[in-house]
Amino acid sequence: MKMTEKQEQAAVALWRLANGDSGQCRYVAGFLLGIYHGQRFPFDLTDFRCLDDSIFIKCMEVLLNDHNPDTEIHMTLERLLPAERIDFEALARDWEIGDS
Repeated sequence: MKMTEKQEQAAVALWRLANGDSGQCRYVAGFLLGIYHGQRFPFDLTDFRCLDDSIFIKCMEVLLNDHNPDTEIHMTLERLLPAERIDFEALARDWEIGDS
């Protein structure tokens, strides 16, 4: 299913947040990595409790699309943010998440 504009905006906001330095960034990074490759980067659903409501809602927007995505999340973000480096492997290393 093609992402709606609202879902695209949520994905961009989450990517930028995951690459930030607030207390919630690591949880957002974990969520995005779980969508990127859930077997390598399992996401604990109780981590949603660590997020503000507005960020949680953005996660749900992205997750709603991910059950039947038109493209994978990394490809979507590369399309939406052509001037930015979209590197999920680096994100995993930066936050020390998963098998990196």
